[in-house]
Amino acid sequence: MKCINKFIALSLIFCISFIMVACGKSEESIATYNLYDSSFTYGITHNGANSDVELFAQDLCVVGTDDLGTSAVDSQVAGAAGAFNTTEQTVVYAQNMHEKMYPASTTKILTAYIACLYGNLDDYYTVSANAVDQASDSSVINLKEGDVISLRDLLYGLMLRSGNDAAVAIAEGLEGDVDSFVALMNSTAKSLGATNTNFVTPNGLHDENHYTTVYDMYLILNAAMQNETFYNIFTASTYTANYTSGGAAKTVEWNTTNQYITGKVSTPNGFTILGGKTGTTGAAGYCLVLLSENEDHDKIISIVFNADCRSNLYLLMNQILTNYCV
Repeated sequence: MKCINKFIALSLIFCISFIMVACGKSEESIATYNLYDSSFTYGITHNGANSDVELFAQDLCVVGTDDLGTSAVDSQVAGAAGAFNTTEQTVVYAQNMHEKMYPASTTKILTAYIACLYGNLDDYYTVSANAVDQASDSSVINLKEGDVISLRDLLYGLMLRSGNDAAVAIAEGLEGDVDSFVALMNSTAKSLGATNTNFVTPNGLHDENHYTTVYDMYLILNAAMQNETFYNIFTASTYTANYTSGGAAKTVEWNTTNQYITGKVSTPNGFTILGGKTGTTGAAGYCLVLLSENEDHDKIISIVFNADCRSNLYLLMNQILTNYCV
């Protein structure tokens, strides 16, 4: 018993010595993080924030998980929707903002933005067989294998006529193959805060793993609008393209699919429609990402995903604009 007691005593002495040494070392290597300086820097303390700090969401409309304004409109006709006053940086309508949705051809907003960021619009691409390999009912600009066309013309064909062939040609021209371009799409989306987005194609053709949310699409378009080249393309209503097809010069004219701009749907009083992107698949329903301006010249991004028919898509969009965006 005595031997055991001596062993215990020696063990206790060793532990105490170790703790004292460890404490001594910790004083020498104390962390450099300064609670009070950091609290001041980010405005946590009552003294306010350092004006040099840039917060990620300081210029964004920020929204929670609750719906807003859905009882005053026919919200049941669509799966999700939202409206954002980007001038006032306020969310004015919210319906399932963070729910996973299939974006269909509104995907092309990100495709175009990336092309404007990293591409030279005066570069010419040779269209591949893969780009023109589209289903018979696919939305295309009727490119042929071997066509030589500028990135500028491809972008207008992408956004105005919603060319699925143009999307693939852009992806291959910029990154060499579609998979590499899609990887760039996803990394770009994440960098914009669109963390609930995953894209599989540059054109939005249906895939269960190709999805986004209303809020993520707002983040993407809001960033894209800061790019002048993208903005000019996004707000165009018509464009004349000139390229080489079969060795001969070819001229075509493309018009927008946005029915507000074509006049098939009346614009609500007090609003000017600046631009937009439509999208439709069986799984995605009818989709529209719209940019407009109210009488106060506030810019509005409004989005409807998964409407049950085209007429109800524009019905709900009109109601959202009229009730919440004036």
